[in-house]
Order: sequence, then structure tokens, then C-alpha cells
Amino acid sequence: MYLDELNPQQKEAVCQIDGPIMIIAGAGSGKTKTLTCKIAYDLQQGISPYNILALTFTNKAAAEMKERITDLVGTPAKYILMGTFHSIFARILRQESDKLGYVSRFTIYDTDDSKSLIKSIIKDMGLDDKTYQTSFVLDRISKAKNSLFSPTDYLNSIDIQAEDRASHKPKIGYIYQQYARRLRGAMAMDFDDLLFNMNILLRDFPEVLRKYQERFKYIMVDEYQDTNFSQYLIVKKLAAFHRNICVVGDDAQSIYSFRGASIRNILSFKTDYPDAKTFKLEQNYRSTQNIVNAANCVIANNEDQIKKIVWTSNEEGSRIHYSGLDSDRAEAEYVCEQIRNRFYDNDADYCHFAVLYRTNMQSRVIEEAMRLRNIPYRLYGGLSFYARKEIKDVLAYFRLVSNNNDNEAFLRSVRTPSRGIGDTTLNRLKILAEEHNSSLFYVAANLHNIPSNINKPTVTKLVEFCQNIYSFSKRIESNNACELGEEIIRFSGIKTALHNEETLEAEERINNIDELINSLQAFVKREEAILIDELTGEEITQKERTLDVFLSQVSLMADIEEENDNIDRVTLMTVHAAKGLEFPYVFIVGMEENLFPSMLSLTSKADTEEERRLFYVAITRAKKELFITSARMRFKYGELLYSECSRFLAEIDDKYLSQSIESKKAFPVSSSKPSLKLNEKKKQPLVSLLKPVGGNPANVLKKFEIGQRVHHSRFGSGTIKLLDGEGDNRKAIVDFDQSGEKTLVLRFAKLEFE
Repeated sequence: MYLDELNPQQKEAVCQIDGPIMIIAGAGSGKTKTLTCKIAYDLQQGISPYNILALTFTNKAAAEMKERITDLVGTPAKYILMGTFHSIFARILRQESDKLGYVSRFTIYDTDDSKSLIKSIIKDMGLDDKTYQTSFVLDRISKAKNSLFSPTDYLNSIDIQAEDRASHKPKIGYIYQQYARRLRGAMAMDFDDLLFNMNILLRDFPEVLRKYQERFKYIMVDEYQDTNFSQYLIVKKLAAFHRNICVVGDDAQSIYSFRGASIRNILSFKTDYPDAKTFKLEQNYRSTQNIVNAANCVIANNEDQIKKIVWTSNEEGSRIHYSGLDSDRAEAEYVCEQIRNRFYDNDADYCHFAVLYRTNMQSRVIEEAMRLRNIPYRLYGGLSFYARKEIKDVLAYFRLVSNNNDNEAFLRSVRTPSRGIGDTTLNRLKILAEEHNSSLFYVAANLHNIPSNINKPTVTKLVEFCQNIYSFSKRIESNNACELGEEIIRFSGIKTALHNEETLEAEERINNIDELINSLQAFVKREEAILIDELTGEEITQKERTLDVFLSQVSLMADIEEENDNIDRVTLMTVHAAKGLEFPYVFIVGMEENLFPSMLSLTSKADTEEERRLFYVAITRAKKELFITSARMRFKYGELLYSECSRFLAEIDDKYLSQSIESKKAFPVSSSKPSLKLNEKKKQPLVSLLKPVGGNPANVLKKFEIGQRVHHSRFGSGTIKLLDGEGDNRKAIVDFDQSGEKTLVLRFAKLEFE
């Protein structure tokens, strides 16, 4: 039996069924196996799969666990409601959509859709798009939603408005207001709305809350340390009645505060549930003893943590290889040399190697070195299949057919491929839509009856386009996704336009559209004869495998869909992207002050501790050998900068390293202590999640100060956002009007006052 394969701590956690449970799972301790066995055990103890809710952070994790549970207990696993927070709550919101004033077929906007809408709003409001950068505005709105601040709350907050004024962006609240209004008008939600509106649903409709409390008698949450305030509240409300909640995670791997995740959720679990039983999984099955011990040395320096001692019975292994190189190019050459040596001498495959870095910009030099030496590699975290332009073009048609109110889908589809409908026409349509308080589609479809200054040939094109779309909409319930999808693709003319380009790139895009058709076919013709709606427990018939259901699944595939091409390649990726993965050989490059830890993390104890946790995650990705490198000189933002060795390296005991601490002091370890200042309020205040844009006003350097306008010979004019360091290492982060943020060493930068 599977219980016999568990260690005593895992088995004890698995066999605890009722009440609040916290499983602290150290790196490589068999977390997924434990959670999988726990759900299987619950089912075998007579708990109905219909009463279990399992929440994960990736579709991949949910699919893997469900497959494992099915292997253990068979058919009952199919009825468990298991998936990501966003996918589960989207299904509930569709079921209860009328209560919030939405249609059940509401559109879910991805990041690109949201950016496009915000860009349009900024333009319509006559704001400077260099000041109101789309990504910044969207991030600000996202943090507000995840802290449950509505547009009205945002505009009424004295602290938030002060922050926006300090950042010279006082209109963000009004952009947020317009963004929310336009989303509602389009019958659309963005990803953050799925959490925001789920909270509203449970808050304002007690009967709905009670319905799902009764349904979800047992709640499991994976990676609990990554939950944000909004997710925390939803889970707490759902679990309040039966209190059978099991959270699994590792506070030492909490690295996503920039997304709104709060480590306080896991650290305070015992406060929320005083009677909770805690189980610690401390045996590491992944790494050698030297790697595990080095990771323990590092994480021991954090104050905010749940104490545990991770250990392993694996072999001692080689010491961690540390090398301080002269430059980033020398660093890249060293990495390539070590990979080549092990590829030939150890009979290792290239796919056994991963190179981890703190920022994406570090990959360029490594890529160049690998290309010169014919070492195959892949950049992890590229575009997912559903994020490719040609796929998004086709999906825009699908979305418009499913939801005629979707203005972003209308704008994309009506212009792709070109129909001779330009910006002037679309701007006139937008004005008409505002005047009639309706969607662009409605106005365009009725142009024969609405007075406008759009010429007759264009009116005819628009009306005919809408008539065709509407004819597809009427068939959405009667045709399966594949039948209707293929017809829509033919109508769109996208494949024909690509054929006419007669390029290799166009041919590849056509192949991608054909692959989308394959996914439609697979959706309709699943190998299993019966599909179960996990929310209702009812069978999904062939007739219900419609285009809108397909779209609802696709829109939530937020995970990066990595190509499974079986090509033997080295993996290059950020440390954040590496969480949850493992490799026999791992290189952590760029272990330098102001790079790792990041310069922006040194203004608060909380941020510095998160950077340390990020380093801990990087170390624990390695199974067999770990390499850590630093460079004395590195090109950043076009400047050659001298670097100091990262403070984190001094925290590793010499006995686990290939070089002693004295050797590391070839580049002096920074003795500066991070400021312990910053808002570290517990959860809900938005101010604690939105970093003060202007930096710390007390951190003033000689001659320069935050907020000052300066000029650079290459980058032009800009505003100083942050100052850090002393003497020759004084640095400034400057937000340049034309080229964005740059980090400059002041003794090299030659900044002039404006």
C-alpha cells in the first residue's frame, strides 16, 4: 500500500483527516507525494470526492496530482474539484454570474488584453504614456485589486493618493475607475477580478457562501506561502464552517511578494487556527548533504521563519564550487567550460544542466558564449502557445463570437487581417458607443440605423462583419467547438493572409493555427467517453463541448507551456522561474551585491529576507553539483560596473565550499546592514503592498536627491527615483523619459542637473 512508501512524518500528516492542518514541507521533502497520498487516503476513509476542494498555483501541478490520485484510487479522483485558484473561482463565478450582473459567458482578459485596454484609456484621457507607463499602471491596479481596494477605495485613500502624487502619476485612480467601467461594459474580468469578485460574491451573498461551505467540507491548499490577501480571505471564509483545512507549503520558499504574496499567511496560520496540528517534512530526498547543509546555513539568517532542520541521508557529494571571475564574459566562459567537462567526462546530458540568474538581462552574455561553443540551450519562460500573435488573433474571433460585448476582441478581430478599417473609423465607433452606452459590436452592427460620419463602403464592411459574427454566435450552443471553430477560422481569412506572405515565419504561424485546430479536435473527442463537470458533478455531454467552454479553459492556461521536444539542451532561467524544478547540475551566476541581493531589496528587512529565500530556492534546485559564480566587473545598462561579492555567500560555512571564506574576500563582502525600516503591517493595508514610488526621502546623497531632474549624455533627461550606497559605490536609479529606468554608478554616470 502507498502508506508503506511514506516516512513517519509524511504518514502522520497523511493520516490526520479532520481539523486545521499545516504541513511545512522543506525543499525536496516529497511535498507533492504527501499531498497526493493525503487526498487518496481521505477518499478511502469515506470522504466524498464531491466535498473536496484542492487549490494549486499551476495547472501543471493540478494535473499531475490528479493523475497520481487516479492511479491510487481510480474513478473517484475524477470528481474532485482540483485546479488553480483562478480556474476554480472562474467556474464558480460563471455558475453564479447573474448575482454579480455578469453573463455566464463573460470574457477573461489576459495581461496583453488588459495592457491594450489601459493603453487605450491613457490615450483617451489625454495622458502622457511615458509618464503613465502601461505596465506600471496595470501593476498598481493589480496590487489594489489583490488588496481588495475598489476604484472608489483607491480614490478615497489619502495614503494611496499621496503615493501617486509623489510618483507624478496622480491620475492612476481615475484610470483604474475607467478600466473597471470598461471591463464591466465588455462583460469581461481580468485575472485579478476572478479573486476580487469571488470575495464580493462570498461577502454579499450569504446563501452562496453557505452553499459552498457545505459543498467544500475538506479544503487543501498547495504552496500556501504564495497566497495573497485576496486568496487568503476566500480560503478562510470557505473553511470557516467545517474548519477542515489543510495547507501545505514552505515559508523558506516564499519569493513572490512582488505579485502580492504574503509570507504572513503561513507564518500566522497557528494564530488563525490555534488548534491546528503542524507536521514538518524535513528529510530532503533531492540533494547531496553538502548542498542541503549550505542551504541551511543561508536560511538560518532569516528571523521571520518557522524553524526546521532539513537533512538528507543522501551521499555527502562534492563541495559547492565557488568561483570569482574577472568579468561577466569570463563567468559565461567558465559556465560553458564546466558544462562541457561534465558532458564529456561524466556522461551527463545537456538537459541535466540549469543556469540560474537573478534578472533576465544576465542571459545575453551566457547565450553568446554557448552559441560560440555550440552548446544547445533553451530560454525557459518564453511565450506560451496561446500567447503567440496568430493564436491570439484567432482567439479574438472566438471571444467575440462567444461574447459580442468584448470590445478588445472586436478591435483585434476587425483589424486582423486588414479590411481597410482604420483608426479614424474605430475612433468614431468608440464615440458612438459612448453616446449610446453600448458595445462597439452593437454600434457597428446597427450603423445603417445610426447616424454617423463613417462612409458608406466602410459601414457596409462593418455591418457585414458583425452579421457574420452574430450568425456564428447563434450556433454556439448547437455546434461543437471544433465544427464552429474551423468555420470561424476560414471566415477570418487569417490563414489566407499568412499564405500570401510566402515566408517561413508565416508558414510557422499557419502550422500553429493548425495546431490550435488540433486542440479543438482533442477537446471535442476526448479519449474518455465521459467528461465530468467537477463543479456540479454532472456529465458533460458531447453537445456541451462548445466553443465557449473551450475558451473558458484556454483563457486560464496562464502557466508557461514549455515545449516538450525532447531536444537535449541546457536550461537558462531566472531563479523565480526555477521554483518547483530540479536539475543534477545547477549554476547560480551573478552572486554580487546590488544584483543578488537586488539593490531595491536592501531598504527593508522583509525584502532582504525574501532575497535570501530566493537564494535558498536557487541552491535547493541542485541535486548533484552546485556552482556559484561572481564577476568583479559586469556591464549593466551600457556601463561597466565594479561589483562586490554578495553578502549571502559569507553565510555559507567554509566546510561546504570549494574555496575558503578568505578566498571569497578577494572581493570584499559588503558590511553594510539593510535598513530595518518599512511598512510591515500584517495583511490588508494596500500601502504595505504598494512600494513607495519615491524611495526613502531620508536616503539623500551629496549633491543629488530623490525626485531631482537630471540629464545623461546617452539616456537624456530623467528623474532620480532611488539613491543607495556610499563613496565610490554610490548608485542612483533614474527613470529616463525616453529609455526607462537605469541603474547608474554616480562616479561613472556623469549626470548633470537640469
